[in-house]
Amino acid sequence: MADTPKPPGKQSNLVLVAALAANLGIAVAKFIAAGISGSSSMLTEGVHSVVDSGNQMLLLYGKHRAKRPADHDHPFGYGRELYFWSFVVAILIFAVGAGVSIYEGWLHFVEPEEMTSATLNYIVLGVAFLMEGTSWYLALREFAASKGRMRWWPAIRHSKDPANFIVLFEDSAALAGLVVAAIGVWASHYFNDPRLDGIASIVIGIILALVATLLARESKGLLIGERADNDVIRAVHRVAAAYPSVSSVNHVRTIHTAPDKVFVAISVDFDDALTMGDAETLIEQIETRLKAEIPALSSIYIRPEKAENTNVIPAPA
Repeated sequence: MADTPKPPGKQSNLVLVAALAANLGIAVAKFIAAGISGSSSMLTEGVHSVVDSGNQMLLLYGKHRAKRPADHDHPFGYGRELYFWSFVVAILIFAVGAGVSIYEGWLHFVEPEEMTSATLNYIVLGVAFLMEGTSWYLALREFAASKGRMRWWPAIRHSKDPANFIVLFEDSAALAGLVVAAIGVWASHYFNDPRLDGIASIVIGIILALVATLLARESKGLLIGERADNDVIRAVHRVAAAYPSVSSVNHVRTIHTAPDKVFVAISVDFDDALTMGDAETLIEQIETRLKAEIPALSSIYIRPEKAENTNVIPAPA
């Protein structure tokens, strides 16, 4: 299954912690620079960093909660709680990050405030770019390792670990925002028009809104429930159909209960000559082999069912 994204590794928390540390330090510097210079785009960038810091804390909390073992009320575990917090993060980026940025930019455009120091802003933006760039590189490296040979966009669409691509998108938006903020500061001084700094703040807000919309769309799909990749489904078909007493595999239905856990339900037509006791033994053998070949299968349900009594769905091509 070379084309299937690898399960998230232990380095995922490192990426989140690195991004959190960078954003907290950057936020303080941006607010100080905004207070001294009066730059709207710098204030917007400070809010952006605070929102990103809160997002990383929520993702760390979600990953911690998702590790809880299954219990009576949640027999498949708490893995999908991470998907809930990922969706909350997307909403926060849109409502707080983008909303405050656009609002602050509009206020600065309507009532422009003269900036006093561009040099300080450039220094803070340069340091922030280096720190955000480091965090972005760590997130990019981890996602590149997890996606295998898949192309970037399909890997993002098929990824079941939202923490990985959320940090990558957040950092990408942050770097783009820093560039826009720098252009806004420069243009305001060069053309002696502080309203341009407000326009830069609005552009930053639009970038955040677009990123938030994309993240919400991906997180929503995971929260509702997405099937496993085609390679996993094909492997389940192959293993179950390999036994001579299996007449046909009618269908395989899967759903991710966590980034690295999959529930699978298999409809199988057994040979009519097979006794009930032999069928039970065969089901145990199939389950054992499936767990050995596909460790991500956390729960397996095999239902004996005549092919003529159900819609037979072939394995993905």
